[in-house]
Order: sequence, then C-alpha cells, then structure tokens
Amino acid sequence: MNIMERFFKLDTEWNVLHLPPKPNGFAVFIIGDRSDFVDEDSSFWHQNYGRYQLVQQLLNQGYTLYHSNLFGNNWGSPRALTMAMQLYHVVMKKEILNPKIHLLVDGMGGLTAIQMMQKMSDKIRSVAMLNPCLDLKAHLENEKEHKFFYKRLKREIGEAYEVDSKKIASLTLPGIDECIDDLPVRIWQRMNKSNYPSRSHGKKYEEIRERMGKPIQFNYHLGENPYRVNQSIIKFFKENEKVL
Repeated sequence: MNIMERFFKLDTEWNVLHLPPKPNGFAVFIIGDRSDFVDEDSSFWHQNYGRYQLVQQLLNQGYTLYHSNLFGNNWGSPRALTMAMQLYHVVMKKEILNPKIHLLVDGMGGLTAIQMMQKMSDKIRSVAMLNPCLDLKAHLENEKEHKFFYKRLKREIGEAYEVDSKKIASLTLPGIDECIDDLPVRIWQRMNKSNYPSRSHGKKYEEIRERMGKPIQFNYHLGENPYRVNQSIIKFFKENEKVL
C-alpha cells in the first residue's frame, strides 16, 4: 500500500498528515496521551505497534488522518486548544474533505477534545475515546496519594498553562461537570490498565450524558485483542457518516 505522509510545522509544533491511497473524504484528528509526540519525521503513533496498526487500518478504509505534537504534555491547556482548532482550519484549507471530522482521543487528549466538543461541535462528526482523561481536577486529586507523580503532574500543568505550579488551584481546569455537548461518543476503557480511572472520567461522563438524555456508548475491554477494538472504532466512525 502506497501511504503518503506530510510532516509540517504550525508555529512551533510539528504535525503529520497521513494521506490514504483511496480517500473516502472523511478526516480523523488524533489527539494523544501524555507520552504522545510528533517530530520532524516520526510520531508516537508510528513507533507504538498497536497504535500504528490502528493508523494503517484507518488508512486502508480511506480516512485522512492528522496528528499534532500540541505542546507535548499540554493537559488541555488554552494554547493546545487554540492550536488544535487552528490546525483544523489549516487541514481543511489544504485538503478536499468533509468539513465534519472524527476525533480519535487517547488518554490526556480527552481534555483538549472535550473543549473542542463545546466550542466547535458543528465541525465534529463523532468522538472515539481510548481510556480518556476528561476531568483534570479529578486527576490531580487522584494523584495526591502518589507523591512523586503528583509533584511531577503539578509541574507539567504549571508549564502547560504557563503559571507557577503553586497557582494551579486558581486556574479554571478542563472538566465535564458543565458539559453540554450531544455529539456521538464511544469510549473504550481497558479494565486491567489505566492511568485515568473510569469512575472519575469515562463513567462519570457517561452518567452526565445519560442525565441529559443524550447517552453515549461505553465499553470495558481487557486489551488482549487490539484488532477487535480497532475494527469497532472504524465501525463507529462509519455509523456516523450516514448524514453528510
């Protein structure tokens, strides 16, 4: 299969555009977890076997994919959100694509995604989430019992939000308590390994959407069969392409 990739810089950040051999006209914006990166010629999703399998399967189905470094460990910061929204317009200007995109969200990427879902819901078709972090205050609270990780997390958030880590308590951090979106969402949550417990993130969001009368799909899995999860992500995307 002849796969084309374009690496390009937007301001200070590297991005990659994956172009399929037979485009179906739909785009998927990948927003990754805290270990995620994109540099001048590679990315985490290139180097991680399971994630690269998903990339290849999406390309086989004709999806155009794009993915950004987004300031590294951004924790849903305002500048990451601004760049994500800016990148949407850059890709739409360069490529012939349906203006409503799919989001494919991993871990920490949920914090940027949940804000995009509020601010540009008319540009988003559906959202697939893998073990998402959706409430930064809850994540901070959960990490308090792990002293080393809590200290590192506070430092990372301070750097991402460009404030002293001692002032984090005064920040308005992204969360889902005031969520108002009604977009199609499906969550795949690993049962045996997650940095973001579902009770504080995915399940909590499921309960909020249920109360709104806008239910989402939530699935636990063991992570032993990534092919099955990958195929169900593709099926979910296709289900939400019936109305252009």
